[in-house]
Amino acid sequence: MTTKINEIIAASIDVKSQLLKDAAFTSKIDDAINIITNAFKKGNSVYFAGNGGSAADAQHLAAEFSGRFYKDRKALPSEALHCNTSYLTAVANDYSYDVIYSRMIEGIGKPGDVLVGISTSGNSGNIVKAFEKCKELKISTIGFTGAHGGKMKELSDLLLNVPSNDTPRIQESHILIGHIICELVEKNIFG
Repeated sequence: MTTKINEIIAASIDVKSQLLKDAAFTSKIDDAINIITNAFKKGNSVYFAGNGGSAADAQHLAAEFSGRFYKDRKALPSEALHCNTSYLTAVANDYSYDVIYSRMIEGIGKPGDVLVGISTSGNSGNIVKAFEKCKELKISTIGFTGAHGGKMKELSDLLLNVPSNDTPRIQESHILIGHIICELVEKNIFG
C-alpha cells in the first residue's frame, strides 16, 4: 500500500513540476491575476462555476475572495454560482441542467465581470453555455481544464489547461493555481 501512496504523491508532484518548468503557463497564471485584479479594482465581480469536485473548488476559491486569504481586509465581490440550490433545482427542472450557469450569468452578470469555469474535461455543458453567454455580455472568461481544454479551449479568453488527463491530479493543480491567484490578487489590491 505504501508503494501506491508514494506513486500517487509522485504523480501529483510531477504535474506540478511540469507547471513550474512551463514559463508560458506561469505567464498565463500572471495574466489571470491581472484580469481578476483589474475587475475587482473597477468594482466588478468574479464568479466561479464547476460540477462535482470542481464545484467544491469553485466555492472554495470564491470564498477566498469574499472572505479572506491571508489578510484581514474588505470583502471582494465573488461567488460560486451553484450555491443557491432552490435556483439550481428550479432551472434544471424547468429548463435544463445545461443552462443553470448561463441563466444565472444572464441575470447577474455585467460587462467587466469575470467567470472562472472549472472543468477537468473542458466539456461540461453548463460551463460551455455559460462561457457562450459571457461572450454575448462582454464578461471575461478564464477556463481551468485538463490538458486538452475540451470545448472550453475555444471559448475561454484565458485557458489554464493543466498538463494531465488524470482528474484528481488536474483538480489538485487547479487548487494550487487558484490559491496562487487568490494570494497575488489580494496582494495587488491590499498591499
